Amino acid sequence: MSQTNRRWIFAKPPEGRIGPDTFRLEIAPLPVPGPGEVLVRTLLLSLDAANRAWMMGKTYRAALQVGGVMDGFAIGEVVASNSPDFAVGDRVEGSLGWQLFACLPASALTKRRADVAPELLVGALSVTGLTAYFGLLEVGRPKPGETVLVSAAAGAVGTMVGQIAKLAGCRVVGTARGADKGEWLVRELGFDAVVDYTQPGLRRALAAACPRGIDVFFDNTGGPVLDAALTLMNVRGRVACCGNVSQYNVDKPGPGPMAVPGLVVVKRLRLEGFIVMDFFDRREAAEAQIAEWVAAGKVKAVMDTLDGLERAPEALIRLLDGGNRGKVAVRM
Repeated sequence: MSQTNRRWIFAKPPEGRIGPDTFRLEIAPLPVPGPGEVLVRTLLLSLDAANRAWMMGKTYRAALQVGGVMDGFAIGEVVASNSPDFAVGDRVEGSLGWQLFACLPASALTKRRADVAPELLVGALSVTGLTAYFGLLEVGRPKPGETVLVSAAAGAVGTMVGQIAKLAGCRVVGTARGADKGEWLVRELGFDAVVDYTQPGLRRALAAACPRGIDVFFDNTGGPVLDAALTLMNVRGRVACCGNVSQYNVDKPGPGPMAVPGLVVVKRLRLEGFIVMDFFDRREAAEAQIAEWVAAGKVKAVMDTLDGLERAPEALIRLLDGGNRGKVAVRM
């Protein structure tokens, strides 16, 4: 085993888009676990839009610290342990960060099955899949025959939401960048229609794709798509507010939706934000259901994987620019 660690440092908060000076690659000594700590070798690093939100200050978690290791969820393997709860070779998940090796308290890690592919553990059977599952079914509460709109439909969460909504018996419409993504979502994942949000006439295109209006909107982006969707919501429609990625990479966030509170009151809409950890008391049952769907071929766990720690910044930039399809991860 190498005696050095490679890691990306959060070097400078970006102003607008992430740039070459946002991160700094560093070589450091291999960390040594202290009492109650575990040394983990990273196998697969998750890249998420939330990584960018953490750079903007305190959210549902503490803000990133300049000069510290860039944080990130990952799947890893225990290589040394000073805890009776973990043995060498155990598969674990946790906030390992953008690095080859992480030394963490045992309480910060969760043991995962070693016979399940890391790709599933970082995506469909972890935060990504659970966000889609609980955000749609518990917050959006779709009913058979209703229309569900999903923004960032080609992303990690969006691809899962769309497929679960189809299983719930809904008409599913997505928004995505470019005609090729839209065709792929319809052909491969069963979406009924997809609107290219980069083209003029967004509201007209959404209205045409949702002729019976929108009952549930799973919002990953905020911004213009949210503005347009609110005008098309049916009475007592539900909006599951998951993310605001359209505003993460800008110098100055745009104003809030013009339809709030007017349309929200008139149409008796419910806009509810959520954090997936709110539902972790039911995580085991949800993961079992998703695993059953994946095994039966009813849900495709789409991965967009790059090789090598060096490509982590590139992977995040591509994700924020909408260049990915499915779950973005970096394989070590």
